[in-house]
Amino acid sequence: MSRFPRPDTGTVVMGAAAVARILGGALLGTALTVYVGRTGSPFAVSLLATAFSIGMIIFAPIWGALADVTGRRRAILVGTGLGATAAVLLLLAVPTFEGAIQVGPVAVPGAAVPVGVRALYAVFTAGFMPLMLTVASERGGAGGRGQAVGSLNSFVAAGAGGGQFAAGILLGALAPSELYLVVAAVSLVATGCVAALDTGDYDPDPEADRLRTEVRRRLLPPAGERSHLTTNGLGWLYVGLTARQSTVSGVGALMPVYIVQTLALPEAWMGILLAFNPVSQTALMYYLGGLVDEAGRKPLVVWGMAGSAAFGLVAAAAVAATGRLAVAAVVAVAYVLLAVAFSAMWTGAVAFVGDVAPEDRESELMGLASTSRAMGGVIGPLFVGGVATFFGYPVAFVAASALALGAAALVAAAVTESRPAVAATPADD
Repeated sequence: MSRFPRPDTGTVVMGAAAVARILGGALLGTALTVYVGRTGSPFAVSLLATAFSIGMIIFAPIWGALADVTGRRRAILVGTGLGATAAVLLLLAVPTFEGAIQVGPVAVPGAAVPVGVRALYAVFTAGFMPLMLTVASERGGAGGRGQAVGSLNSFVAAGAGGGQFAAGILLGALAPSELYLVVAAVSLVATGCVAALDTGDYDPDPEADRLRTEVRRRLLPPAGERSHLTTNGLGWLYVGLTARQSTVSGVGALMPVYIVQTLALPEAWMGILLAFNPVSQTALMYYLGGLVDEAGRKPLVVWGMAGSAAFGLVAAAAVAATGRLAVAAVVAVAYVLLAVAFSAMWTGAVAFVGDVAPEDRESELMGLASTSRAMGGVIGPLFVGGVATFFGYPVAFVAASALALGAAALVAAAVTESRPAVAATPADD
């Protein structure tokens, strides 16, 4: 199988949807981080990432289960896309966040507005990746799942890079309200693309008329219906994803402020540096998707988690560099290392879930993978933000790196390879 097959029309439409959806989210997240960081503490900044992750934790598996039960993936993708656009437009009512905002007789801290909107935005965007990963996984099939997932993740990375790069330019060129309108427009483009995509919709599950009961049963399965969570150590993979994401979300949530304030680099440079990670992923995801199909899922997951620890360590070392160019170079290296590590880990993890998931629970289990990462997005920013507030950014980044190393050790010990050709070899017994 070629590592770089010519994409068909469906892949192009799926890619356009992914680029637009993730670009808008990255632009919004980076802008809000900088806006709040201008007057708030590191802990206040970290709350943005925590709020987003809480929304993901709760709603990623819910949207996935709804899709599995109803079979209506396109309708859910369109509906959640419109909801995400509406959440962004709420920011137009309160375009700045300094001081307190008077809501009737109550004075609300300025940071509460972007934190609340970030959480609401997550409620709707949580449905995008689980469903799109399921669509990509099914398009690839057993033999090409890794490559199909890698292709989608390449588009996701391109969107993230574009959003972060654009943030560095637009923060100085547009007023907040104008920037929010740009995000809303990009969000609508993404929704239009998923409306035109063949999402593999199917006839509803026979129990779909009892939707609430069925979704609850899937999200909170009784004791006798949890075997799908133990296949090949799937549950331990989820735990590892949480621990590893705690490192990256904790460090990443503070990086825009760290770059601009502690390292004293211009905002335009910040946007370029933040883009190093997703831009690097754009090629790596595509390539590593083929490698996951050839070499197996587990090795790339383990090494990707271990490599994520280097991100925090190198980022912490940037304060020791002398001169703007040297500082920027160290940060760029940190983000390239993160790109390699994440590309390996996430492509392998998604292919693993696709391998072991029952056919009628794939979107649900993809959603749980996103939820596992989102749980790290709650833990990491709170932990790293708290440590940074008292001991500074470098100490906090070093402390966070231990979580990714622990995740790698856990997956290496508790997870069994899922790709059939690899799982059958004595080395993986």
